[in-house]
Amino acid sequence: MKAFHEALLDPALQAPEGLHDGRGGAAGKRFDVYRNNVMQSLTDVMRAGFPVVRKLIGAANFDIVAGAFIRAHPPTQPIMQRYGGGFDGFLAEVPQLASLGYLGDVARLEQALRLSYHAADTEPLGASALASMSPEQVARTRLIFAPTVHLIASVWPLYDIWRYNSEDGAPKPQPVAQHVLITRAGFDPAPHPLSPAQSAWIAALMAGTTLDGAQDAASAVEPDCDIAAPMALLFAQNALTALKGTA
Repeated sequence: MKAFHEALLDPALQAPEGLHDGRGGAAGKRFDVYRNNVMQSLTDVMRAGFPVVRKLIGAANFDIVAGAFIRAHPPTQPIMQRYGGGFDGFLAEVPQLASLGYLGDVARLEQALRLSYHAADTEPLGASALASMSPEQVARTRLIFAPTVHLIASVWPLYDIWRYNSEDGAPKPQPVAQHVLITRAGFDPAPHPLSPAQSAWIAALMAGTTLDGAQDAASAVEPDCDIAAPMALLFAQNALTALKGTA
């Protein structure tokens, strides 16, 4: 079985010994056709999943890199819509792409968008859930996030790079670090730019820290960080499902 899988993803290898066509002959050309169909299907999955990465490095280059990734990291699950995990790290190891330091983060963002799209639906938590609580209770509260939510830290203008290469007429990226929050308020996921301090606040909450502790995490990055905007974003985007630790 190992030899079959290796030959299936590597056109330089011959069809495994003992593999026959439907009439008892050597698999030969039939195996080549099957192999080509498999690789083409997986390449199409990568093209659909990472359109901005493909645009940034060019279609021909992308197919070469995607093919190398597929051979090094073949699918381990039958759900092709999620295939591509680890592509960000793989890109970082390609010497010819070393000058595009942001490429891995773009791949992480695009993979997060795919995972968010296919994540399970949940009942969102309304903003009124905090309204009747005392300040002390709010400080001790932990927020439970929907499975659609992903947070990506970056030293690059990640959101601007993604938007500039996804939307016609989008402004050029500015030289500022942008972290990105992925949410799915309805059917389609959306990215939202965050400052490093806002990202630190959300990251702390996603790790199970209380609201009070998350405020400390944000203040350590930016002493005067206002968390009102990211808090409103979480509720508006149906990013929360429950509260915990309010006793």
